[in-house]
Amino acid sequence: MPRMAPSVLEEFLQQPHVAVLASLRRDGRPYTVPIWWFHDDGVFWLTGTTNRLWCKQLQFDPRCSLCIEALAPVAGHVGIDGVAESYLLPEFDIWPVTRKLAEKYVGNGRSGVTDNSKAVDKFFANMRTEPRMLFRLIPETTRAIDMRVYRGKRADRDFQERR
Repeated sequence: MPRMAPSVLEEFLQQPHVAVLASLRRDGRPYTVPIWWFHDDGVFWLTGTTNRLWCKQLQFDPRCSLCIEALAPVAGHVGIDGVAESYLLPEFDIWPVTRKLAEKYVGNGRSGVTDNSKAVDKFFANMRTEPRMLFRLIPETTRAIDMRVYRGKRADRDFQERR
């Protein structure tokens, strides 16, 4: 399986791709939800609110998986399995990382606007009115696949050739 080169992985993780988080319900069944994330110094930061189901689930059982896939600008897949640590006010200042999340997803010249700082400010101000919290996902297992060169498993290729 073609692993993503470190430089490609770093570029991929800077892009504002929406991820799918899998947490566990109390009965053990998986629960998935699309989320924003921010990668910094080997960990993934996730933002939510104290009343969201997935946030409650992670507080009860912190085991989770994060799936990030994209077709452009780099076609790739990054999967992370790990444990999420919760961070709440006032014990932890959640706002600097939360601001970075807003900048990543609302800023970055999205919609053709080169300076989206006003939109980021407005979005971030709204975030501050909610019962926000952060999770720091510490990867135990990481899979990073460069889909531009992935051809599938050998058995899959052999099957396709026989058809």
